[in-house]
Amino acid sequence: MSNLGILYGLGVGPGDPELITVKAFRLLKESPVIAYPRKKRGAKSYALAITELYVNTEEKIMVPLIFPMTRDRDALELQWNKTVDAVWQHLEQGKDVAFVTEGDPMIYSTFIHLMRLMAERHPEVEIRSIPGISSVNASASRLGLPMADGDEKIAIVPAMDDYDQMRYAIESHDCIVFIKVAKVIDLMLRVLGDLGLVDKASVLTKVTSSEEMIWRDIRVLQGRELEYLTLMVVRK
Repeated sequence: MSNLGILYGLGVGPGDPELITVKAFRLLKESPVIAYPRKKRGAKSYALAITELYVNTEEKIMVPLIFPMTRDRDALELQWNKTVDAVWQHLEQGKDVAFVTEGDPMIYSTFIHLMRLMAERHPEVEIRSIPGISSVNASASRLGLPMADGDEKIAIVPAMDDYDQMRYAIESHDCIVFIKVAKVIDLMLRVLGDLGLVDKASVLTKVTSSEEMIWRDIRVLQGRELEYLTLMVVRK
């Protein structure tokens, strides 16, 4: 019988604190250790802001995990090893750790890499993922837009600075959700303009949260600087 704690990947939803599952709520209450992501020291975690509404953080062991926004392999490896070590020290004491993440832990989440590294370095640890409502699901509801019906094809695509790939993604699917679209909004406007589909696209930032912004006429976004948590929905 293992005396190790269980590592949970806990999806706390896209932003609205009420969009958290009953199971996630229960595990937040039951887990003695709550780990949460932050990009740099002192930065507020989106997932933590939701979590704080449901648990008294003073009664928990809170473990901030820094995920640097860099492509430097050495820096990333060093930080990821520190992250695994920080979580492992509680698991080996038999304490369950709930790692909270916005949206769903298995869709473009920091939990995915943590899960893989933990399984690689400590295969004896039990790891469970608790699904959450993603920004993709939330966007469909906020727009009142069915994303797929019958035999229609839907895609979730990280937006990138590649005209041909972005055009192909749009041409190949009935509905496309482009995540991380903020840095390439002008390119996306050009692609949509060339395809005559500008009016078929909407852009949402921090969907369902108190800071939510929705643009149904995306022409006004030309040259605009947008938040990182911004996505685009194209529905043909």
